[in-house]
Amino acid sequence: MTMNLENISAILVNALIAFEEGLRKLNPLAISDIRDELTAHVPTLDAARAFLSAADQNAPQENGRQEFLRACDFILIAIRNFANGEDLQAAYISALRAARKSCRAQEALFPLCGVFPAVNRYFLEPGAASILLPGKKTQSYKTGLFHFGVNQNPHARGGYSLYIPEIYTPERAWPLVVALHGGYSHGRDFIWSWLREARSRGFVLFAPTSQAMTWSIANVEVDHEPLNRHLEQVYSRVHIDRSRILLTGMSDGGTFALAMGMSGNMSYQAIAPVSGALPPLDMRQARGKRILWVHGAQDWIFPVSWTVQACQNLQQSGADIKLRVIEDLSHTYPREANDTILRWFEMDSIG
Repeated sequence: MTMNLENISAILVNALIAFEEGLRKLNPLAISDIRDELTAHVPTLDAARAFLSAADQNAPQENGRQEFLRACDFILIAIRNFANGEDLQAAYISALRAARKSCRAQEALFPLCGVFPAVNRYFLEPGAASILLPGKKTQSYKTGLFHFGVNQNPHARGGYSLYIPEIYTPERAWPLVVALHGGYSHGRDFIWSWLREARSRGFVLFAPTSQAMTWSIANVEVDHEPLNRHLEQVYSRVHIDRSRILLTGMSDGGTFALAMGMSGNMSYQAIAPVSGALPPLDMRQARGKRILWVHGAQDWIFPVSWTVQACQNLQQSGADIKLRVIEDLSHTYPREANDTILRWFEMDSIG
């Protein structure tokens, strides 16, 4: 293959797609096979990196070369460190850490959506129409991806990430998706699980980070209070339709979404937990809540039988609840479920 930046953009995107597909299948018993699939991308990534590194440092830098180099390094680190460990538990934890490096690669590539078509398509849903790209905007207000933290450390906890669609205008109110990461994760990582849909369909995306390594499920107010303060900041800079707010989350994030959504806060009428568990809560608060619960039949952390019983309890307590079980899903995030969740949210029905 002749190396140029267009070809390298395709190489990086293909590797990210492979990583996404591998994470979709993630469970301890599948780790070895996933690692083999990812390792197959190393030779082309190494070649791409060699080309990027060989650029004459005294020559004018082509637009995107440094971003591609950063993304390539992150992907290679992610693949080479994927599932390193002496036992299944250690391998699984290292796979989750590698996933964070793939998020850093996406972060490096995202600013190039307006330059490279392959990058732009990667951050859109299949079949999505072209959108107004960065670099072609004439409005004075800022759109795109932002990170707000308690300090300059990008991995600090207690902040949030925010995506405002490039097509945003303040003349109308926009729907908001609040996406809560799983335990030991970070909003700066989890936002990529939803950004493709936010760009394609046009909604504001808010991904906060818990104060501690996971959400304060046993004491909701610990994370609820700062999260509400962050939301007020979002409301002050973006015109949000407060009647169209979806609260969703993965694993502990899904559990906390249920806890927060039924803590008396009327802002969250639509709640979509994914691979979570029923938290301790006052079941009387379930009355009138719309809930779509997505869960994997192969979940090895929160068995699906627990979820079936939890949904029955919520329904008996007056919740309008639907359960969607994905037969081949383990305890990992099913990105294809975003469409199901959004259609349910937008149309009150998923058919």
